[in-house]
Amino acid sequence: MITPLEVRHINGVGWYEEAVQSEGIWRLSLVTYGKCVYWVNGEKQIMEKGELLLIPGGVSYYGKSIPTVTHTQIVVHLQGDQADALPALERTEVVRHKPGCYELIHERMKAIHQQWQERPSYYVMMSQALLMEVLIYVNRELDRGVIPPEKHTHAERMKRYIERHYREKLTKEDLGDEIGKTPNYAAALFKSMTNQTISQYVHDQRMKRALYLLTESQLSIQEIAEFLGYRDLSYFYRIFKRITGTHPSDWLHERPPVI
Repeated sequence: MITPLEVRHINGVGWYEEAVQSEGIWRLSLVTYGKCVYWVNGEKQIMEKGELLLIPGGVSYYGKSIPTVTHTQIVVHLQGDQADALPALERTEVVRHKPGCYELIHERMKAIHQQWQERPSYYVMMSQALLMEVLIYVNRELDRGVIPPEKHTHAERMKRYIERHYREKLTKEDLGDEIGKTPNYAAALFKSMTNQTISQYVHDQRMKRALYLLTESQLSIQEIAEFLGYRDLSYFYRIFKRITGTHPSDWLHERPPVI
């Protein structure tokens, strides 16, 4: 079982760290904002948002913030006794990767950090499950080989398009037009790069906004659903429950008081 031993959220401009990674322990870092620098076995790695670095045991490294540049990263030190099932953990060299399904990995890494901070019942088991999911996503992409930069570019353009138009009804034709490709090519590329369908990604974006509006606005649940493009309130409830595991009304108590 792959088990996290330490989970940290690094935030700021004054970060510095130097160590030799312990034998049998891997260090997984996901940069979530800005950029920072690592030197691993003497090789310089400028890490930017959306990139991850997996450092195996026995490898020396140091990392630091870039002067005047704020960055954030989530770091997990992990140990496993069944590493042979995950090729990335069999490697003796550093793995640097820019995952196409960054959003999924980011959400899982945030959830691991939250579990580690709050320590609810069974938090270790939950963290193990989330971490395994992260590593499976990474290994699937590594198994496919190097992703051409053009595909990354197309995927990012489609994501940005969705983020601008998430309240609208979006189709593969819309995304095909955005990147100058056929609708079927756009849909297949989006799925292969993000591990989500267009519809799944749109719903995820809407639910992120729903959570914000439920806690930071005074809009009713009906008004939030309509604002996000859901005319059927019961459908909004089903999607919200499926993605967040909670009911919209569960979040209303976190709203700031009306003055």
